[in-house]
Amino acid sequence: MKIAKTLGKFMATIAAKILLTPEDYLIMEREAEFKSEYRNGQIVAMPGASRQHNLISVNISSRLHLQLLDRGCEVYANDMRVKVSNTGLYTYPGVVVVCDEPQFEDNHVDTLLNPTVIVEVLSPSTETYDRNDKFSSYQTLDSLQEYILVSQKEVGVEQYVRQNGTWILREFRSLEDVLQLASIECSLALRAIYAKVNFLR
Repeated sequence: MKIAKTLGKFMATIAAKILLTPEDYLIMEREAEFKSEYRNGQIVAMPGASRQHNLISVNISSRLHLQLLDRGCEVYANDMRVKVSNTGLYTYPGVVVVCDEPQFEDNHVDTLLNPTVIVEVLSPSTETYDRNDKFSSYQTLDSLQEYILVSQKEVGVEQYVRQNGTWILREFRSLEDVLQLASIECSLALRAIYAKVNFLR
């Protein structure tokens, strides 16, 4: 098992230095043991998620799922790949919601094209990227209405809402705050987002 993991990481490192077509990336990714993003012709291995990261992702996805259970929306956590067609980015957001008819790249139905809401749980190794280049790429998605950044180091949520072609930032720093997601008519209490999360561990 250790040999297989080591070999997988080695192959990902080699592939990351070679420019690949999107078609090549998808072929490799669908067979890979570990997830990787596709950026500018290269694959980038995704870091492992911490305990806090996993708890936060599950807390958010489960609460949104319950609120959307009887509506025509779908919630995906961690493993739904999203393609940004205008920039060629393939990525795996922490949580994705789609409330229009889901559109997929092909009949594998594993690459979503039209997310309504994207949530990223910030990690030390990817925070700058999530805030800047990735967000810039996401903004080219006509379907995207809200982009949520969630800290795993402290209580803190940033909500970017698309309004008349611009993105409005709202920040939440208290467990008593409640995040309203108008685009999907849902709410998320920060106390629920951070349930069972211990920042000292």
